[in-house]
Amino acid sequence: MKTKWRVFVFTTFCVLAVACLVQACEAQDSAGTVVSVAPAQNTAQQSQTLTLNITVSTVQNLYGLDVTLNWNKTVLQIENATTQLGVESHPRGVLHEAPEAPIIVAEDSFSQETGEYHLVATSQGTAAAFNGSGTIATLTFTVINAGYSELALTSELADHPLPGETTSELIAHSDIGGSVEAAIPEFPQTALLAALIALVTMALVFSKRLPKKKS
Repeated sequence: MKTKWRVFVFTTFCVLAVACLVQACEAQDSAGTVVSVAPAQNTAQQSQTLTLNITVSTVQNLYGLDVTLNWNKTVLQIENATTQLGVESHPRGVLHEAPEAPIIVAEDSFSQETGEYHLVATSQGTAAAFNGSGTIATLTFTVINAGYSELALTSELADHPLPGETTSELIAHSDIGGSVEAAIPEFPQTALLAALIALVTMALVFSKRLPKKKS
């Protein structure tokens, strides 16, 4: 009886262990390569400046990219966009370059009129493929009005062409955008108190200057 019980317990333990291992592997696979906005959730006040990064994580064999970010142009105004292409010159960036094969940037533009940033770039020639995580671009915004802005992100990632081939395959990945919740700046309580004291003082001074009525 004890032997059967031990066999049952051991078998159950093995089944549970295998199930946990499968779930862990599935979770790791589902995470995969991700292109995202960082930080994703932002709260800000009108007139405040925000700095956002477009990043890629756990990518393998990256050779080219096409990234688009859209925002609410009535809430956010873009001020600047700086790419972080070529880890040889941008250690925290993405893609590789070589002295005889610089990175080709087909498009790197933003439009406040349409509320869109678009970047298309690729390594070339003898440059190696990029593996790992890094920052694709850094964008600076000014909050111009209170309200909500989604940060809608779409992208395509391409791998290194096989030897003798010129075409690349797309890399499977997930895009994760973000958002900005902007509010009207609150009037500081200290400033409000100072304003009330100033008004009371002015009222007292003005009242003392008024001519007194003769009895």
